[in-house]
Amino acid sequence: MSHDPQLRIPATYMRGGTSKGVFFRLQDLPEWAQTPGPQRDALLMRVIGSPDPYGKHTDGMGGATSSTSKCVIIGPATQPDHDVDYLYGQVAIERAFVDWTGNCGNLSTAVGPFAISNGFIPVDRIPENGTVAVKVWQKNIGKTIIVHVPIRNGVVQETGDFELDGVTFPAAEIVLEFVDPSDDGGDNGAASMFPTGNVVDDLVVPGIGTLRATMITAGIPTIFVNAADIGYRGNELQGDINSDSAALQRFEAIRTAGALRMGIIREVAEMASRQHSPKVAMVAPPMDFVSSAGKSVAADAMDLQVRAMSMGKMHHAMMGTASVAIATAAGVPGTVVNAAAGGQVGDAVTFAHPSGLLRVGAQVTNEDGHWVVRKAIMSRSARVLMEGLVRVPDPR
Repeated sequence: MSHDPQLRIPATYMRGGTSKGVFFRLQDLPEWAQTPGPQRDALLMRVIGSPDPYGKHTDGMGGATSSTSKCVIIGPATQPDHDVDYLYGQVAIERAFVDWTGNCGNLSTAVGPFAISNGFIPVDRIPENGTVAVKVWQKNIGKTIIVHVPIRNGVVQETGDFELDGVTFPAAEIVLEFVDPSDDGGDNGAASMFPTGNVVDDLVVPGIGTLRATMITAGIPTIFVNAADIGYRGNELQGDINSDSAALQRFEAIRTAGALRMGIIREVAEMASRQHSPKVAMVAPPMDFVSSAGKSVAADAMDLQVRAMSMGKMHHAMMGTASVAIATAAGVPGTVVNAAAGGQVGDAVTFAHPSGLLRVGAQVTNEDGHWVVRKAIMSRSARVLMEGLVRVPDPR
C-alpha cells in the first residue's frame, strides 16, 4: 500500500440550482486524468468518497445523494462560437462507477460563474455592472447552453433576493437557455423528440402491467406516467417513496421498460451502466400539498404535480434537465404531462415538486407534422461554497 502524500488539486466546490458538486479546470487535473478513462474515473470517485458501502461519503466531498455526488470539468471551448466545454460526471454512491451519459441542468447554472471567475471569458466582455452571456458546450450530450450571469462591480454577483424552492437561502438570479434541447435525427427524423414516434404509448412493464406513458428526449430522456396508474396521489414527498424498497423497485422496472422501448438500451443488463438516464417521473393534476419545508402550496398556484426519480430515489426537488422535459411535454397536446396540466398549451408551465414550485418556459412548435422544442428557459442561482485545493490520495 502506498504511503505517498495526497494529491493537491485546485478545485471549487459550488452550488448550482438544487445541486452541488466539485468543479475543476481541465488543465488543473493531473496529466493522467485530463483524458477520459478509468484513471480519471478513479480520481473523481476518490474525490467524492465513492464507492461507499455505508452510503455517507464521510471520506470525500460528496453528500451521498444524487444531488450532491457530482463532479464537473471545465475546459477551453472546442466548438466555434462557444466559451467553454462543460463535462459532467454523476458519481455512483455505493459502487465504483461514474456516469457520463447525461447532463446536470442544475449545475449548468454554475458553469457560467465558474467560467468567468476562472479566466475563460475575456476581460473586455465583463462589464462593471450588467450581464455576461456565457455560451457553454455541454460535451456529454452535444448541446448548447447559454448562462446569463449577473455582474456587479466587475465580478460575478452571487448574493441577491432570488428565491428557489429547494434552496434554503436567496441568491442572485441566473437565467439559463437550453438551445435545441431535444435529440434530433435517428430513425424517426425530426420526430425523435418522441423516440417511439408517439406522444403517448401503452408501455408494458413486467410485474406491473400496461401504463399510459409519454417518453421524450428533451433535456434528458424521461418517461412520464400517471401517478394514479401506479397507486399514488402525485403529491408525495421523499419519505413516502424512498423508504419503500418495493416502490423503488417498481420505479426502476418502469425506467427499464421505458429505456428498452425508447431504444436507449437493447437489453436489461445495460441499465447497470445508465444510472443517470433515462429519468422516470409521475404526474398528477394540481392539488394542495405541504412541501418538504412545511410550506403550504395551493393547487391554483400550479399547472400540475410532478415527482421524479434520480439514481434510484425520489429527487428532493426537480432536476434541471427533467424540468426541460416537463415544460416541453406540457406544451404538446396528448402527452400525459399535458393532460395532467388540464390540456394547457403555452410557452411556460409551473409545476409542483417536493420542495415547492418551479416555472419553466419552452418554445415548442409543430414543424411539418413533427413536434420540436427550440429553446427552454428557466431561472436558477449559483454560489461558490469553497475554493482552493482538494486533497485526495492518488488512486492509481
